[in-house]
Amino acid sequence: MPLRPFTEIRAQAAARKGGEEALAAQLATMKTAAELAAIPDDRWLSMMSRCVFQAGFSWKVVENKWSGTEEAFWGFSPARCRAMSDEEFDALLRDSRIIRNGAKVRSVQNNAAFLMDLAAEHGSAGRVFAEWPADNYIGLLDLLKKRGDRLGGGAGMMALRFMGRDGWVTSPDMVKALAAEGVIDGAPDSQKSRKAIQAAFTRWSAETGTPFAHISRILAMSVD
Repeated sequence: MPLRPFTEIRAQAAARKGGEEALAAQLATMKTAAELAAIPDDRWLSMMSRCVFQAGFSWKVVENKWSGTEEAFWGFSPARCRAMSDEEFDALLRDSRIIRNGAKVRSVQNNAAFLMDLAAEHGSAGRVFAEWPADNYIGLLDLLKKRGDRLGGGAGMMALRFMGRDGWVTSPDMVKALAAEGVIDGAPDSQKSRKAIQAAFTRWSAETGTPFAHISRILAMSVD
């Protein structure tokens, strides 16, 4: 079925949320490419790690432990985390400052290596995330999944969102809205669905000048 104009979907979401002003108040401000590129790589590693630790776990517990987690992981210096020894890994698994999950602890080291590799290739990891073209956002998600550790799916999407990179998050309500609009008819992570989501977001953004992140949130708020 043909895509509805996004103005109609936005009006539907505004009606559900109490008006356009109330809707707009729930839309986050995205950073510019220059602002994203200027973020140090240790902050990217910190946010990626936070989203990995949050996956399947209490966000509140992770939040309460985060200052200690920053200390335990040497401020998330990519070079220092990449150089983690087996003895240091074992010590972290006994460290009450962090969530002591071996696979998630190891992901910090692996993602430090990933970010350092990007920096070696492009000058900084932040530049890669900042300059990646919006019309191939699924390619950026693929990069996180294939070269990062535990960054496929929600953790990678949320890390980009929290850092201010424009993009979508396949929340249950957003997926429900995409199905209602006829964009997808199955799981959102299939190759067919991902391409359909990219095409729909690219079209709606071009039509209205709306950032992908806002389209994502508005879609989620347009359904019961």
